[in-house]
Amino acid sequence: MEQLIISGRRRLQGSIAVSGAKNAALAVIPAALCAGAPCVIDNLPVIDDVFNYVDILRRLGAGCDFLDRNTLRIDPSSAAPIPADFDSARKIRASYYVLGALLGRFGEAAVTLPGGCNFGSRPIDLHIKGFEALGAEVRIEHGIVYARADRLVGAHVYLNASVGATINVMLAAINAEGVTVIENAAREPHVVDVANFLNFIGADIKGAGTDTIRISGKEPLRGGDYTIIPDMIETGTYMIAGAVTGGDVTVSNIIPKHMESLTSKLKEMDCGIEEGEDAIRVMARGQLSPASIKTQVYPGFPTDLQPQMTALLATINGASSMTETVFDNRFQYIGELERLGAKITLEGRTALIDGGVALTGAEVTATDLRGGIALIIAGLSAYGETRLNNVHYVDRGYEDFEDKLRYLGADITRRETAVFEIPAGIL
Repeated sequence: MEQLIISGRRRLQGSIAVSGAKNAALAVIPAALCAGAPCVIDNLPVIDDVFNYVDILRRLGAGCDFLDRNTLRIDPSSAAPIPADFDSARKIRASYYVLGALLGRFGEAAVTLPGGCNFGSRPIDLHIKGFEALGAEVRIEHGIVYARADRLVGAHVYLNASVGATINVMLAAINAEGVTVIENAAREPHVVDVANFLNFIGADIKGAGTDTIRISGKEPLRGGDYTIIPDMIETGTYMIAGAVTGGDVTVSNIIPKHMESLTSKLKEMDCGIEEGEDAIRVMARGQLSPASIKTQVYPGFPTDLQPQMTALLATINGASSMTETVFDNRFQYIGELERLGAKITLEGRTALIDGGVALTGAEVTATDLRGGIALIIAGLSAYGETRLNNVHYVDRGYEDFEDKLRYLGADITRRETAVFEIPAGIL
């Protein structure tokens, strides 16, 4: 096992560059299975989830070779629609994108039910509804989702702003006959990035970034080189880390427009913000003000920044609230945050935060990716030493996270922990 050890109360300052977007990368990689020739994907984050997806594609027969640590060449020509019932597919939520890619290309697909972080019910009903609207037959047996279609035909598909279902239907629809219209589509930046990649290799997709996407199918596809967008959640994480330490942090290689919901909230909380063409500077010079926040689908406040922001609010004098509307059980980290001294009361989907208590270091355990990051952010503000277990959650989604924090001035290290062995004769 490994732990991250954080010695708090260090003011962060300096400039840090953001890596490629995790959520975009985990959709563009399987989208390359639809291409008619090899693709080179650049600006990939160096994270465990990317490595798991590369393993999935290799097991499906696709050629995958890293040209450098952030650049992957994918040759889909030898891929086959064999059941993707691999350990690597069980570890990540985004493995379900293999369904849309293989169904569109081969007319059949079989993928294990997805894994990833467990913070409530995240069914794939809308994915199945979309595939069935295009003419596929879908069933789930023994934990595997099977989809098959003799012929995919364009259709009107109504979705509940689901990011995963929007992308999956796009992947299948580019090979359907006729026109597919996705209504109430998700508008997140990584949805747009996947559509841009598919258009780059020859698809005909219009309206990505709005709530109506129109796909004209059966266009001949090619290969090409593509660069993943910057990660908006990593961007927000470093912005919040700067604020919680009273720091002066510039986050670069970003798209400031993607951050509008966070920057507007930080300004409301009296945090200094300066925006550049591809950078945001966060200056937390004085006492910040409490706030009430509600997560929403994009362009609202992102659920993936909810735990980090809750950690920040716990350090601010006054009463704040955080309401989670996207997932039904995303406050699992609260008990661990309370170990550090945070005063938080849960009322349904709302966390009532009595802020301003001086946090103190303790041993805590990550319950999921973003919850683990929230505990690190709290540890940056806490007196003494915070020891974080289940570091593998952090490794799933952030490239060189502790190295970047150290560069900004944090005191954070990784170390192996002793494994307890039961003495002989006890049992």
